[in-house]
Amino acid sequence: MIDLYYWTTPNGHKITIFLEEVGLPYTIKTIRIGKGEQFAPDFLAISPNNRIPAIVDHDPGDPGEPISVFESGAILIYLAAKTGKYLPRDTRAWVEVLQWLMWQMAGLGPMAGQNHHFVQYAPERIPYAMDRYVKETARLYGVLNKRLADREFVAGDYSIADMACYPWVVPHTRQQQNLDDFPHLRRWFETIRARPAVVKAYEIGKAINENPTVDEAAKKVLFGQDASVVKP
Repeated sequence: MIDLYYWTTPNGHKITIFLEEVGLPYTIKTIRIGKGEQFAPDFLAISPNNRIPAIVDHDPGDPGEPISVFESGAILIYLAAKTGKYLPRDTRAWVEVLQWLMWQMAGLGPMAGQNHHFVQYAPERIPYAMDRYVKETARLYGVLNKRLADREFVAGDYSIADMACYPWVVPHTRQQQNLDDFPHLRRWFETIRARPAVVKAYEIGKAINENPTVDEAAKKVLFGQDASVVKP
């Protein structure tokens, strides 16, 4: 059994997508990040960066203690290795998947996240920051669109690279991006959106958090934290 520490963010959706794709049994442990539950000592013992998602695998396949994993990319790699699915063993194909997973972790996610912050949540509108991150998001969409011009999925076959990228494209309207400008990306997006496991993952998220808004109280919790939240 997998315990999934989860909230309805793009990074959270990555893991429910994978778990639904492979049919591994799991239990969702909700972490209401707008209420500060990510700073609880018990959660920090699992996820020292006080971010969701994180997992605890109570059946890691050896006689040792349960294994905990934080960071969505690391979780996807761990689960793919555990199940033997969506991460090929062939060296060349493996490299393709991992480099695009790292591209999402280092580029698409952080840049789109800053886009969300300055366009949607910042207490003051800063034109330079908004323009910088909207344009960088567009550049990254362009990279993905070009990549998808001659292949169905990001790394050839459907993989954890697709599961990582897709949730960060779901809020494309909020990111001020028009998928009509990226036809190959749009085709890929529609293909993944129709997968039964993806539909189920987002239904689970909606049942947990039907109206994923960030109010003023939540903003005070989510933004501007300093080292005091992780001190021993």
